[in-house]
Parts: sequence; C-alpha cells; structure tokens
Amino acid sequence: MANVKVPLTVKEVEQLRATGVHSVGGFPGLCLQVTPSGGRSWILRYTIGGQRKKIGLGSFPSVGVRESREKAQSISNQIRSGMDPAKEKPSTSISPAPESILASTPQQATSQTMSFSACARQYIIAHRAGWANVKHSQQWENTLARYAEPVIGALPPSDITVDHLLEILTPIWSTKTETARRLRSRIELVLNYARALRLRSGDNPALWRGNLDSLLPNPRKVAPVKQHEAVDVEAARAVFQSIRAMDSIGARCLEFNILTACRSGESRGALWSEIDLERALWTIPARRMKMKRDHRIPLSGAAIDLLRSTSKFDNTDLVFSSPQKVHLARPLSDMTLTACHRRLKLTATVHGWRSTFKDWAAEKTSYANELSEMALAHAISSGVESAYRRGDLFERRRAMMDEWAAFLIGTAGQPA
Repeated sequence: MANVKVPLTVKEVEQLRATGVHSVGGFPGLCLQVTPSGGRSWILRYTIGGQRKKIGLGSFPSVGVRESREKAQSISNQIRSGMDPAKEKPSTSISPAPESILASTPQQATSQTMSFSACARQYIIAHRAGWANVKHSQQWENTLARYAEPVIGALPPSDITVDHLLEILTPIWSTKTETARRLRSRIELVLNYARALRLRSGDNPALWRGNLDSLLPNPRKVAPVKQHEAVDVEAARAVFQSIRAMDSIGARCLEFNILTACRSGESRGALWSEIDLERALWTIPARRMKMKRDHRIPLSGAAIDLLRSTSKFDNTDLVFSSPQKVHLARPLSDMTLTACHRRLKLTATVHGWRSTFKDWAAEKTSYANELSEMALAHAISSGVESAYRRGDLFERRRAMMDEWAAFLIGTAGQPA
C-alpha cells in the first residue's frame, strides 16, 4: 500500500488504476481497492482490541471521495464512543472457526451495510443444518475465505459485479476447475440470499447461464469429469478374494461395502440399529443418503455371515469400529478402506466398485437397468419409483444382490 502523506484530490483518486490497495489520505486507514478488472471500492482499515479489521464503504465513484471520508468518520466516532462496528454488524471476514461463525445472529442480517463475508456467514448458519456433514460446511467456509474474501469480502453485496467474479474465478478456472465451479455456485447462492434480504437488486453477477458462460469456457470442456477408476469385472473376483483374506476391520468394512454396492460413507457409518439380521435387511436413513431418502438394501447370505462374525462393542452402535479406538465411537476414515487397495497395489478407487457392480449387472446378467440403478440409490423415474415403493422390485433386487455375492465369491449358481 502506497505511503501517502497528504490527502489525494478527487482527480488523483480518479487516476488510481494500479491493481492493489491504495491509501488515499484524508482519514486514517481509508483506502481505495483496485481490482485487476478495474473495479474500485472503498475500504476502511482500523484496529480495536488489538485486532485489525476492515469494513467496505461502497464502490467508487458511486461513493465519492468526500462521502467515503464522512463514512469513515462516522465509524471512527462509533469506536471512540466505545462501540465496535464489527459487533454492530457481522464482521467482514469469513473465519473457518465455528465459534466465530456461530457468534453472529440472524437479526444482524438486516443491516444494509453488511459485507459479502458477513452475508456468507449468515447464509452458512441458515443452511448448515440441511447439509450432509461438517466437511461440506468447512469446504464452503474455506473456499470463500481463500478465493472470494480477498476480492469481495469487504464489499456490500450490492457493489459486487461481473468484473469481481472474473477476478476471482479466472486465475483458477483452468487449473482448479472443479473448485472454481463450486466457488461460483456458492457465490451465486450467497448473492441470492443477499437479494432476498434486500441487500442487493438486479441480476446476479455470479449466474452462469446467460452470463458467465459467455465469458468463461465450459468447465466440463476445460477439465472433463474424471470417473472413479474401477476394478475390471473380469478381475473383480480375484481382487475381492484378496480383500477377504486380509485380517483387518478396514478390510471387513470394504468387503461389506462391495457386497452391498453402497457408498463408502454409508458402509463406514453403518449402525447395528439400521440392520435387521433376521430379515436380511439394511435400512439406511435419509439423513445419511446422498439423495436424502431412506434406502433399503437386501443383504445377501455372504453379507449376513460377515455381520454375524463382526464383533459388537457396548459403547458404540457402529458396525465397523476399530477395537483400539472403540472408545472414540467414530466411523473409520475413508483412507482406511483405500489402504486395503494400496496393499494390493490397486489404482482403482473404493467408489469404483459401484461401477464394477454396474458393469457386472449390464454385462453378466439380464436384470433391468432400473434394478441396478435402485441398488446404487440413483435417481429413477417416478413410474419405476412407485413400483419400487410397492415392494416387488425390492425382492428382485434381493435376487440380484445374491447373484452379485455369488459372482464375487465364486459360487455362481449356488446360494450366496
């Protein structure tokens, strides 16, 4: 930041075009932020309680030099009277620490001077309960803090433009395409939230269709979606037998994961209370499913045998829990299952077994596509779904899972 001893004139401020944060003088801590795209906005930096903070004062020239100094003076008066502007409205930084996020209250969302960062935090608070897990919430906070905060964090939502979005996204669009794609979507949701609170009006600058899609290349063409590498169907039996031969709780969880064709998180989080051994049925509640609806899995004889041989512990309902860490009552990590593959020098992912199952159903059986889609808990048409609800397709899926187990174990033609 330039060291300016005397206040810049209006003309001098208008001539500031170099990217960066420039001290303009006229009031301590008052700066003009210039983005690479040419966007300019006012920022006031101040220190209170030993903490450095900043507040956005609006964009230039919508907020002129004189008005920016008046706003800065007003905030300074609050500080001198014993008030912390950051406590009068949400602070201007996104912190990954849950404590600082939860310190904000929904009532603060009515402030017309709310920064983008404060608005993002309020959005996270309002929607966190509906997200699948804590990791998802952390990803929101971390990506916004790392990429959006330096450019638009201190700005009011009403001042954010397409130029700001391009400044945020362009540097990572080709190198971190998936992160950039999710980041754009998150900024769009936060700005929609701000519009619902009447903190901004007009079009959303983060909108993709009819907006950024004209300025940025299609993310799928920049970085085509990579499918999870799968074990070849012809090699599946040998690999499965090698996993069965391993003596570890991770291998047992992976074995169960393969037999049920479920997602890793579903098997690692499996609870005894979800399983009915007598009916050979595993019901995963909606809160643990990607599609947010209950999923019933018919258990093959091999899966039942595996469960009956698995130790139960008094202080946890988890099916697969490490004996050494049973007191923690936490699911196995995803790396625990991946480690089994690495021991076998496999490049295929754990998730790839779902593709192997799909390939087996298509190439080795005559089962309808809808059955394997249901087994994988994928979205299916409403007509097929209503038949599924009646229960007839569930029994057909039971036969399919028995055949899948028989194929893996090498007893095809015999009960699994």
